[in-house]
Amino acid sequence: MKTAVLAALATLILAAPAAALEPIKGSLNYNADQTALNKTPVGSVTFNEFHNGGNRYREVYVVDTDRRLKIVNRSVVDNS
Repeated sequence: MKTAVLAALATLILAAPAAALEPIKGSLNYNADQTALNKTPVGSVTFNEFHNGGNRYREVYVVDTDRRLKIVNRSVVDNS
């Protein structure tokens, strides 16, 4: 039972969100025709921090199966 609950939880966490995050100005893939990251393993994680509209953002990217960066998380960083 415990295994089934953990498997279900993992599926919910890893499943693609219904509304994917769209790039904003400052995102690595904003307004860009991305080239494939051929030498980077699928599933690799990278981070990006930038300022936009007076806020500081931190984004987490994963290399998707098509070898392009996919935003999986964006958060506003406290400037204080």
